[in-house]
Amino acid sequence: MPRFSIIVPSHGAAGRLSQALDSVLAQSFGDFELLPVCDAPDAPASGVASGYAERDPRVAPVHSPPSDGLAGARNAGMRAATGDWLLFLDGDDMLVPGALAELDARLRETGDVDVLYFEHERAPWWTGEPANTAAPLLERAPDGAFSPDQAPRLTGVRLPAWSAAYRAAFVADHGLTFPAGHFTDLGFGGLSAIRAERVAVLRRVVVRHRLRRQGNRLNAPGEHQLDLLDQAELVLALAAEAGLSPERSAALFEQVVATVLKAVAYPRRLPPRLRRTFFRKAGRLYRRHRPAGFRAPGGSLGVQHRLLAAGAYTAFRALRAGNQLAARAAQLGPRPRMLRTRLFYRRRLRRPIDPNLAVYCAYWGRGYACSPAAIHAKARQLAPHVRSVFLVEPDAVDSMPADVEHAIIGSRKYWDVLARAKYLINNANFADAVVKRPGSVHLQTQHGTPLKKMGVDQSTYPVVAAATGSFAKLLARVDRWDYNLSSNSHSTQMWERAFPSSYEALEYGYPRNDVYYTATADDVVRVRRELGVPEGKTAILYAPTHRDHASGFDARLDLEAFCEAIGDDYVVLLRAHYFYDRGAARADGRIIDVTGHRSSEDVCLAADALITDYSSIMFDYANLDRPIVVYADDWDVYREVRGVYFDLMEAPPGRVAATPEALAALFRDGSYADERAAALRAAFRERFCQFDDGRAAERVVRRVLLGEPPESIPPVIPLAERIPAPTPVLERS
Repeated sequence: MPRFSIIVPSHGAAGRLSQALDSVLAQSFGDFELLPVCDAPDAPASGVASGYAERDPRVAPVHSPPSDGLAGARNAGMRAATGDWLLFLDGDDMLVPGALAELDARLRETGDVDVLYFEHERAPWWTGEPANTAAPLLERAPDGAFSPDQAPRLTGVRLPAWSAAYRAAFVADHGLTFPAGHFTDLGFGGLSAIRAERVAVLRRVVVRHRLRRQGNRLNAPGEHQLDLLDQAELVLALAAEAGLSPERSAALFEQVVATVLKAVAYPRRLPPRLRRTFFRKAGRLYRRHRPAGFRAPGGSLGVQHRLLAAGAYTAFRALRAGNQLAARAAQLGPRPRMLRTRLFYRRRLRRPIDPNLAVYCAYWGRGYACSPAAIHAKARQLAPHVRSVFLVEPDAVDSMPADVEHAIIGSRKYWDVLARAKYLINNANFADAVVKRPGSVHLQTQHGTPLKKMGVDQSTYPVVAAATGSFAKLLARVDRWDYNLSSNSHSTQMWERAFPSSYEALEYGYPRNDVYYTATADDVVRVRRELGVPEGKTAILYAPTHRDHASGFDARLDLEAFCEAIGDDYVVLLRAHYFYDRGAARADGRIIDVTGHRSSEDVCLAADALITDYSSIMFDYANLDRPIVVYADDWDVYREVRGVYFDLMEAPPGRVAATPEALAALFRDGSYADERAAALRAAFRERFCQFDDGRAAERVVRRVLLGEPPESIPPVIPLAERIPAPTPVLERS
């Protein structure tokens, strides 16, 4: 039987779960079982947990449906636990080094107490000093084991579940479980403190609680705020039944009421129709459970107590009116640079949102491309009633399809459609001045699977951080997202870390990759002819990525020498990063520059094989199940300067070469496409082509533009059942 059972609910924390689990497995004290609780076997966090379970027998994943909430997840973990002591850790929190050894030593000193309370840190998600809010509460407690009557203010409701260790036998004997609903920590903490006969404290930080940028879910607006009153009722009713001492009753009541008043004081947490109902219900709770002889605190808090007890909602509301007005003023909006433009945009924002208007943009206005274009095309089929407008820079107008409506960025039409559109779809971000209107829907499609560090994860890489600019502005743009697309679980987790906010992840695949499963043999032949690929030649796509520490484009490979080394059967399609777009495709002997071709998907369809370094194009191209070679001549430098999410050399999509000579040898002897290369590619596809199946655009249109429920969206076709577009080699044979 292990000493500790550590229960880690993981809903909504897949991106940081590995850090939480690592913090436990790195403990010097090893007598524990680790129980990550995941939504379902196919949930993003389950893949993370399963990987740990394969490597360490102490990890035993548990499943609990998301509909059961945090309470259900913790209860499922308790049912599976076999340890002497129960510890709870949120999926994005960490145990500090040496924490379990400290707990074990303290428990040996105090004996079999029912609950051991300990300190925790609340660490700001970005910058600032951690706060230890538990320390003032615990510093006045007796030094050894003691009865709760000796520390009346230690009522349990001010400490989260992850700031205490609970003796498993005590929990089982009293049938303690986390009460269903929200604010379950208040319920469980209060109930366990009331039932406990002997407790102790550890004046050491055990848990580092990492505050989410998007804030505590419990502070979000919604009807779930009513659950707070239900949890308060549960605790106060048991307290009355248990016959607590007057000092404990008064302390418990005051702390519960303080929690309720926080919700009342911020009216935006409740829909307007429920605010008066919540206040009156809270007032009845106050009057029903106010202990005999209870004296309200002084000052402003005492005034709030008296208004709550009297049910004086109108007076309480008037007390808070000033703060509400100030909050609204802070939200005043648009700041386009030119005065006339500001006034024009502000006027348009006063007009109703057009429920049948969608605005698209790709690569900051470079044209009709990527996932926004794929979604636009599918919307014309499935949602023809929605008017679609593409935003483009002036120099991209000529490349737009004639039948696609567009608006030039910065024009009056541009600001008009941005102000009134119901749907705003982009693979980058809209301008800072764009206001997220209530009722509008912003969809971020992304434009690749992240190998390199992104978003706020770039902050520790000086070269990249300097180019990124203000992270505060970046996150303000992220806050406009309602949905964020993902093509695999890896992306879902990394986006959660890189772009922390309250959007919903849509694991639907990237619409731009649909063509890799829907293109025909005729499409492949057509594209090759458009690009000028000579008939009978094997086309190798060479697509190096951008180097943040370099200026200008560097091919990093002498392509003429490479062509000479591999023989006359090959031609090279050069596609530089889009930062170095130099216009239309052009050929120079056996090298065809396709950087300017508007569709990277077409270029991939035309290629028999891909050579890249660290470009995200490898993840997209893998859908075609064609050979991929990684040319990694500066991997250590790139990893150090740019930062990466995983070691590509440990899990490449095919053969790897570090020198031009080794690269050429792979093509001369055919090993770039041998069985070993195919096995590496198969594992890579299994991991990164998870949701791309040819129907991503349809899923997006049905969910976002047509509002269909998640359960009606077409499921992802299993990888083994997908048929990629025909290869050029087959078509020439």
